[in-house]
Amino acid sequence: MVFTLAIRNLLHDRIRFAVTLVGIVFSIVLVAVQLGLYMGSERIITAMIDNTKADLWVVAFGSKSFDNATLLEGREKYQVLSTPGVEDVVEMTVGYAKWTKPDGGKTVVVVVGSDSSDRVLDPWNVVEGEVERLSLPENVAIDRSYFDHLGVTELGEQAQINGTRAKITTVTDGIRSFTTLPYVFTSKRQARVYMRANPDQSTFVLVRLGQDANIEQIKQDIGSKLEDAEILTTAEFRERSLAHWLFATGAGAALIGGAILGIIVGMVIVAQTLYSSAKDHLREFATLRALGSSSVYIHKVIIWQAVLSAIIGFIIAIVIDLIIVYLSVGTPLPIVMTAELAFGLLGLTIVMCVVSAVSAIVKVTRIDPSVVFAQ
Repeated sequence: MVFTLAIRNLLHDRIRFAVTLVGIVFSIVLVAVQLGLYMGSERIITAMIDNTKADLWVVAFGSKSFDNATLLEGREKYQVLSTPGVEDVVEMTVGYAKWTKPDGGKTVVVVVGSDSSDRVLDPWNVVEGEVERLSLPENVAIDRSYFDHLGVTELGEQAQINGTRAKITTVTDGIRSFTTLPYVFTSKRQARVYMRANPDQSTFVLVRLGQDANIEQIKQDIGSKLEDAEILTTAEFRERSLAHWLFATGAGAALIGGAILGIIVGMVIVAQTLYSSAKDHLREFATLRALGSSSVYIHKVIIWQAVLSAIIGFIIAIVIDLIIVYLSVGTPLPIVMTAELAFGLLGLTIVMCVVSAVSAIVKVTRIDPSVVFAQ
């Protein structure tokens, strides 16, 4: 009976119910898009780190992220190798360079120098060409989403990086950077040429440890030898990169702020609608009280109204969200939707609507059953 009464109250004024759904849908779509952008940004920022096989990272002091680091002096590898517990040490060269398009235009790219033989970081999602070809001089890999940006159209085209020839022999799909600057993969040696670095210089020294190694102890041991560098675990470097791009730049705060704004807008609209509905049905609620219905029973009716509004609004919103996610797949910053996020949004929608029902419950709680007999 509670469920039936809640449905009838909602459908009694269908225009008002439609307005409630619009408010809920707008709120959830806004929250989902903002959180989806946040998650998408997080994935893009940490993609390189997540795909790199290393236990520890040796980086220059002040390095804020994977694509915002400076070159090391060049002697770090051998000092790290002499540390007990270290199984393997590999260098990687990453930095900015100037890309000259075939038609003469110029842009900035992020050169990523890593050898396939090191088994540390290879371009993934390869759709054309072979990763092994990057070991040959002047061969590079780029993502096809940056073809227009780099002024190329197909595999095999040639451009220049800092005045040195670059031939596209490998193409990936879906490797993007948060800064929108294209990643250009090549060998370590070729990356040093493009970046005009010394033959022994690198940006990162990647450390792989033995199976039972004490990572914190080895981290301290390496740190005592390298006074001019920082030693970070993969998790620490990941968190540093996120903190730099999402919070130091304000991008993350803007996305979270937008999500909070969406929640507030939805709560206000739902609260106003449920309050108006309760106010319009005061005589009916007063009659129920006069017939002996408890306050708990009436509160259940209002809460069920809120829950039903939440579920219906969520279903509509999630369909719209999935369409937006699909349309964003090929964009520089795709929106992410996971099962965990979807269930979290469902819970958020229900909580938002139930909390909004408090104003209606307070109004009904003050009903005097005698108003039924006074009119």
